[in-house]
Amino acid sequence: MKDWKKFAIAALVRALRTFCQAFLSYIGVGALISEVEWLHALSAAAVAAVLSILTSIATGLPEVEANE
Repeated sequence: MKDWKKFAIAALVRALRTFCQAFLSYIGVGALISEVEWLHALSAAAVAAVLSILTSIATGLPEVEANE
């Protein structure tokens, strides 16, 4: 059970980082903050986070495997 918990925490941390990166890159594309479509930015970042979790499940996480 501990291995599953470590994996879940590592996958969520990675997904959060991916969410932030995608969100900030979407905002960076906009010319002005007032022109940013916030809903689109959040949607794109959420999709990136979900894909990150799915990738972690499919391929594993090197940081969890190294600690075993």
